[in-house]
Amino acid sequence: MSFLSFIFGNKKENASEEQQKNQKKFEIFKYDGMRAWRMGRVDYAIKCFNEALALENDFETMGYLAQTYLQTGQLEASRKLYDQMVEMEPEHVITLINLANVCHLQEDYPAMKAAAEKVINIEQGNAMGYFLLGRAAGGEGNEIMSIAHLTKAITLKEDFIEARLMRAEALISMRQPKEAMEDINAILSYEPDNEQAILLRGRKFLAEGNTQNAEEDYRHIISLNPFNEQAFLYLGELYIQQGKLTEAIATFDEAIELNPQFAKAYHERGRAKLMNGDKEGSLEDVKMAMEIAPKEAEAVSGTFHNQEAPQTNVLGI
Repeated sequence: MSFLSFIFGNKKENASEEQQKNQKKFEIFKYDGMRAWRMGRVDYAIKCFNEALALENDFETMGYLAQTYLQTGQLEASRKLYDQMVEMEPEHVITLINLANVCHLQEDYPAMKAAAEKVINIEQGNAMGYFLLGRAAGGEGNEIMSIAHLTKAITLKEDFIEARLMRAEALISMRQPKEAMEDINAILSYEPDNEQAILLRGRKFLAEGNTQNAEEDYRHIISLNPFNEQAFLYLGELYIQQGKLTEAIATFDEAIELNPQFAKAYHERGRAKLMNGDKEGSLEDVKMAMEIAPKEAEAVSGTFHNQEAPQTNVLGI
């Protein structure tokens, strides 16, 4: 063996040994991260996944890290990884679906729509793709297009509970409660105690002026799940409509006790207090609602659109 062969041969062997060491380190970090994630130690899982990716740009590990970021509310970090994964594998449907879901949480509906359209271009019969398109259209305020996409999703998957719930809610918002009942009844045939479907049925009854059945549905939900804050909210709104302001305030108290960050409950309690003559208490609740969710707050001065008449926007529009 020549002197040069001896030198370069050693370099190749050293490089190979280094690669093997790095591969072992990568596998240790990756699987330590997976174990930590299963144990709920998400901070350590994130550290391990990042250490692994520093050694190897592994698609699967990127997916684990993106999901962990999502779990911990780090939406921007999660989305950045999903964007990178789409660049690596543009036709990986699950990644596109995950990206669309992160965009939904960020309220970036154009990007969500783009990801969902890619899903459908790859798999024309993908019900989830049409569901995500429907959700994006709804987020942009286009309820007619939302219903069209959701209908396609339901056609492809008849027992698509989430799509039926969303379509029913859109129909109720468009003041078509009778049409919404088709979806509500279908959901309850699959899941008789589906809380969201029963709440929607209550809203449907209220939209038709059937306050008794609406109240029965809201109370039924509370009996099924005493922690359902939305049921308390709707029941309180019903009491406002009936002029039962003391009962309404007490019901909103329950909702806020369950979720101290429930901006809508503060807002509605403030409305009930104002109608009950408590202007100071009303203003405090409205300010709290604005601090929690400025976009959702409707007033800062203690006045409301329906102050003069005891009516509530039960359809959320």
